Amino acid sequence: MAGLAPSPSEPGLLALEEELTCSICLCLFSSPVTVPCGHNFCSSCLELCWAGLSANFSCPQCRATFAGRPKLQKNTVLCRVVEQLRGRAGLGAAEEEEEEDEAAGRGAQAAQICCDSCLQAPAVQTCLTCTASFCSEHLRPHRDSPAFRDHQLCPPLRDLKQRKCPQHNKLFEFFCDQHGTCICSLCLLGHKLCATSPLQVAKANAQLALKKRLVELHNQSERATQAMNTVKTNQSRAAETASEKKDLIKNEFLEIKVLIEEKETQSLKAIADEEKRVSNKFDYIYGVLGSKKKEIKSLRDQIEMALTEGDDILFLKRAAALQQTPTKDAFVPLIEMDQNLLHSTYQSAVNLKDIVKLSVIQCREKRVEAKQTPGKTKTPPAASSNRTFVGKKPPGPPPTMGTLNAAAVVSTKELIDSFLKKSREELLQYAANITLDYNTAHNKVVLSERYTRMSVSDIPQNYNHHPQRFIDCFQVLGFQCFKRGIHYWEVELQQNNFCGIGICYGSMDRQGPESRLGRNSSSWCIEWFNSKISSWHNDVEKCLPNVKATKIGVLLHCEGGFVIFMAVGEKHNLIYKFKAQFTEALYPAFWLFSSGTVLSLCQMKQ
Repeated sequence: MAGLAPSPSEPGLLALEEELTCSICLCLFSSPVTVPCGHNFCSSCLELCWAGLSANFSCPQCRATFAGRPKLQKNTVLCRVVEQLRGRAGLGAAEEEEEEDEAAGRGAQAAQICCDSCLQAPAVQTCLTCTASFCSEHLRPHRDSPAFRDHQLCPPLRDLKQRKCPQHNKLFEFFCDQHGTCICSLCLLGHKLCATSPLQVAKANAQLALKKRLVELHNQSERATQAMNTVKTNQSRAAETASEKKDLIKNEFLEIKVLIEEKETQSLKAIADEEKRVSNKFDYIYGVLGSKKKEIKSLRDQIEMALTEGDDILFLKRAAALQQTPTKDAFVPLIEMDQNLLHSTYQSAVNLKDIVKLSVIQCREKRVEAKQTPGKTKTPPAASSNRTFVGKKPPGPPPTMGTLNAAAVVSTKELIDSFLKKSREELLQYAANITLDYNTAHNKVVLSERYTRMSVSDIPQNYNHHPQRFIDCFQVLGFQCFKRGIHYWEVELQQNNFCGIGICYGSMDRQGPESRLGRNSSSWCIEWFNSKISSWHNDVEKCLPNVKATKIGVLLHCEGGFVIFMAVGEKHNLIYKFKAQFTEALYPAFWLFSSGTVLSLCQMKQ
């Protein structure tokens, strides 16, 4: 472009040249064509850009896409403008070259190429055949004599040795594409298996390849720019999505906090109201006792005054009246806070805490499982099933299910045998301190000793109504529930062996004949009926050998799918074991036959 630079007297040529420059090759238009979007390009540049495409043709400048390959027509007006600009710029360049030549003539003579004959006059041309430069005088034989007619003349050149083959001392005439070097005619014998071409052809091919490379680099730069814009857009979208989710989560947790605070306020208000009720009763009794004390003091003062009376008649009258004045000892009635209200309020707070804790633990375990098994998706249970698989994944249908089931049975049997071999001290590492749930106790079941002892009373206890309370059977559940892990607890048979010990789902019925332990599919139990011992599940009874025991140990393995009942002693004796695939949380469960039956939960150090 330097050769086409406008003169200072014509500054408008520079702006015009920029408008007439192809955006692909960055040179003045050569045979310009116009695409449908209105942009212009060199015909050859556009052909190279669209080479190899059969669809998705687009403008290299604005990236507008076309349905098919557009029909390109030469822009004749633009061609004439470019030709005029080239002619004008050529004149300017010639003038500029003349000025440069004059300046060079006035400059140092060392920059000139001297004649190789006289070594003084500046050379005007170089003979590539003679490999020498000559001034006008010594160049005359080349111009006049026919002997020099075939000699190749060119403008003066320096370093003619670099244009010769160092091996054969001949000018380079060819280019070897395979070795990437210039060679002479004698070197062709050593490169006969290579692809060679004359220097002019090699130069034209190299220029075409560099132009094509320039177009490829331009396209790559455009694609890189688009990719960077896409990354920035995706980054902004991700930030917006994260911000939206953060706001939603904050709102959800704010609602949770409001609900918990509301529950806390209600619970504290219930306790405060009960405290106020009892306090008002105490204030009333205190006032009554104060009045009583004043009456006693007044009577005492009257008696002391009567004792000072000297007149016998008046004294006897006053004494008779004072002796007939009735007095009673101070009586303080029994005033207690409603323990049922206090316990149920506290229990509701504990239940809420356990629910929140369980939800947090389940979310944490799900995240851990998702990290451990990336790429795997869990298969949801069938739509017709309302069961929730707790602690275990729903079973799938692998092709070797029979083999796997057999292996699972063997593995479960070995696991059960390993626990049966453990001593009591070893089992205590799984110890769980069980307390009884007041809200599930039958109206005639009496709970005592901090909700660890249960018995049956002939008098109803007037418990508050609760949807989890047993209606027909003298039963009560443990407050703790188990969904995962291994748990062990012990129950002491204190009096009258008419009872049942077992486990059940929280969804077990609370009334009706199916609400009794073992009479449904949601519970498993061992039952003592005097000297008879039976196992019950799904209303199926199995008589067991009589085992004398006053303390029963229960071992629950949620993942292993079994519960073991054993007689606790110096050596544990197996009473019975149930194997099942537990699908819900399990609660310790107890049944009492009638009054006189007493069961106590053993509190063990964990």
